[in-house]
Amino acid sequence: MSVARSIRNQAQTMKGRLTEGLGRVTHNRRLQRQGRNDRVSGSLKQAAEKTKDAFRRKGSGPR
Repeated sequence: MSVARSIRNQAQTMKGRLTEGLGRVTHNRRLQRQGRNDRVSGSLKQAAEKTKDAFRRKGSGPR
């Protein structure tokens, strides 16, 4: 996984956590929902990148 993508995905996850927390404090459901979406999206992107890297390292098939 490239370092830039990793940082970008982690930043999106952190932004989502902050937005979701802000929505909870202010009782704003729209902010909560938006934050949750950002957080989950960032986490899924990170997982996808890790999976791609795992297959790249293994090679083209079983040996």
